Amino acid sequence: MRQTLIALSVAAVLAAAAGCSKETEQAQAAKRVTEAHPVAEAASETLASNSLLAEWTGPYGGVPAFDKMRVEDVKPAMVAAMGMNLAEIDAIASNPAAPTFANTIEELERSGAELDRLLAYYGIWSANMSSPEFRAIQQEIAPKYADFESKIIQNDKLFQRVKAVYEQRNDADLNAEQVRLVELTYDQFAINGATLQGEAKARYAAINQRLAELYTQFSNNVLADEEGYDLFLSKDQLAGLPESFVAAAAALAEEKGHKGKYAITNTRSSMDPFLTYSDNRVLREKVWTNYYSRGDNGDEHDNNALIAEILKLRDERVGLLGFDNYAEWRLQDRMAKTPENATALMEAVWPAAIARVKEEVADMQAVADAEGADITIEPWDYRYYAEKVRKAKYDLNSDEVKQYLQLDKLREAMFFVAGELFNFTFTPVKAGSVPVFHEDVKVWEVKDKTSGAHIGLWYLDPFARAGKRSGAWATMYRDHTTFDGKKTVLSSNNSNFIKGAPGEPVLVSWDDAETFFHEFGHALHFLASNVSYPTLNDGVRDYTEFQSQLLEHWLSTDAVIDNYLVHYKTGEPIPAALVAKIKKAASFNQGFATTEYLASALIDMKLHTTDPEGIDPDAFERDTLNGLGMPKELVMRHRTPHFGHVFSGEGYATAYYGYLWADVLTSDAAEAFAESEGGFYDEEVAGKLVKHLFAPRNAVDPADAYRAFRGRDAKIDALMRDRGFPVPEKKVTKVAVKD
Repeated sequence: MRQTLIALSVAAVLAAAAGCSKETEQAQAAKRVTEAHPVAEAASETLASNSLLAEWTGPYGGVPAFDKMRVEDVKPAMVAAMGMNLAEIDAIASNPAAPTFANTIEELERSGAELDRLLAYYGIWSANMSSPEFRAIQQEIAPKYADFESKIIQNDKLFQRVKAVYEQRNDADLNAEQVRLVELTYDQFAINGATLQGEAKARYAAINQRLAELYTQFSNNVLADEEGYDLFLSKDQLAGLPESFVAAAAALAEEKGHKGKYAITNTRSSMDPFLTYSDNRVLREKVWTNYYSRGDNGDEHDNNALIAEILKLRDERVGLLGFDNYAEWRLQDRMAKTPENATALMEAVWPAAIARVKEEVADMQAVADAEGADITIEPWDYRYYAEKVRKAKYDLNSDEVKQYLQLDKLREAMFFVAGELFNFTFTPVKAGSVPVFHEDVKVWEVKDKTSGAHIGLWYLDPFARAGKRSGAWATMYRDHTTFDGKKTVLSSNNSNFIKGAPGEPVLVSWDDAETFFHEFGHALHFLASNVSYPTLNDGVRDYTEFQSQLLEHWLSTDAVIDNYLVHYKTGEPIPAALVAKIKKAASFNQGFATTEYLASALIDMKLHTTDPEGIDPDAFERDTLNGLGMPKELVMRHRTPHFGHVFSGEGYATAYYGYLWADVLTSDAAEAFAESEGGFYDEEVAGKLVKHLFAPRNAVDPADAYRAFRGRDAKIDALMRDRGFPVPEKKVTKVAVKD
């Protein structure tokens, strides 16, 4: 995704003139930047020979040449692409004509085509295919890229042109979408230091450079700890583990050169099921400790000093802009608007969450006592005994549920939902017709079900491997735009499922199935886009999670359950009695799920509203959680030393609360479907969903978009009902705040 509004915008020159010009776009781009700025001459030579900068060719409006990626091309490509983009920026800023929407804002939207193409590859190396060679380049490039961004944001001639268009926006002949684009562009300059002068301006840029180095180092440290703490078990250490997990662990161990052993990797997809099922308490503690100590081992990969420096630099930087703290600066363009609004929502839910944890722990302790375990529940016991309580209370066995959750069938279910709600069809592309970066990656073409019109492509990279960051995420390689000719979407989903044994289907947990649907919701948000300009595809952080969280609700709809949840051996549909148990237990363990999440979100907010001078991140985390009354039987979902959302970049910094903010919208919107005549497949409500909440992306203020869908602001009540919590007397009823 984009790091800044300007530098990473999808360039409109990609294919607008394809087939109707004697010069290729690549040659035109080289000519354009060479004429615009002499420093670009050398860059244009690189453009002609470096595949990472080449225009995308082939079917579907052109696709990335993932099969031609070479790490050694990254550094020269980055240097060249930044040089060409700066030349374009100088040309826009130096235009002698009076600033207009067309010659300033639209030209900014066109700029950076070569860089944008390169960043699609860069993102793959960073997230999906990292290596020591790439990480060394990444560490070197990061500060240079930050300096490049600063040169754009701090280009005063450019800012004055943007400002002039901004001040004239209501008197110019602009439509609502264009006005929104002008406002977003101006705000991006203003909030990132464009108004600074002299020493303050230079210091702001220097801070950005140093932060870029720190973010890269933080991320690489976490990845090093994920790769460096594999646990290889023998057969006598597997008690309690499901057959499917054991088979996958054996295959993974063999892949890692330990044939005959069973690999437990230091990622959530491996840790979570191990802690849920393993009867070996000593090993559970070992796996738990390895996972939650990432970035916190007092060695060369320890992140605590980096975090302290990051917090100080962020605080200093926003102080240059006149803000009291980083959170105040960061949230000004979010739905919450202020740290106080975000904190009020979290604190409204927190008491109910930790109260539920006490109930859950009491239930688990009772089971342990009845078994004569002679233990007190510790964090590495929570998942294990929660599973026993689930079986006892709801007669629900998570491993039994997994037998009906085949990864391929879940993918088909997602396609079905997309067809019903969005009128999309997904068809596998012919093998070899679209390049991929790994043999595990598969590609589908997305079309409109009625007209047959091409919408875009969907790439899926489902499995864990060395060099791939943990977790699940969605991204775009190309946005939908129309202002310079229609560009179709190239979207992707990425997961870390553990491969099954050869010939065996991949079985996943209910939670993992929900995550699969969640990330697909992001992809649908990309694919449903109907905006004209690249920047309008950028999301508001505490709103974009809403669309993806909403899609999770369709996993438990009857149409999905009845048709796609079938036993992996017999093909029999999941029994109605088991479905009833799943639905009855829907709010089970919500104390754990809500508390581990909220603890991370609250720490994030408090770290960025506290004076960072002399801060000890470990001590701050510990003391703050104690002050909040954090139950000792669990920990934050993301402990501070490996909290990549917050410290490997700035996208989620002081914005991790956004999942809860979005979940309020999600629960409220889900009730709109539940209350309708057609339920979750009601055509009228689905039409409003796509029209108001997916297609506009950021072309409409999120608060206005939600009101257009629901007829009012969202209320917290539905969220509390979904989680089985009492609705607080002091309600936080509005989450669609707008100034």
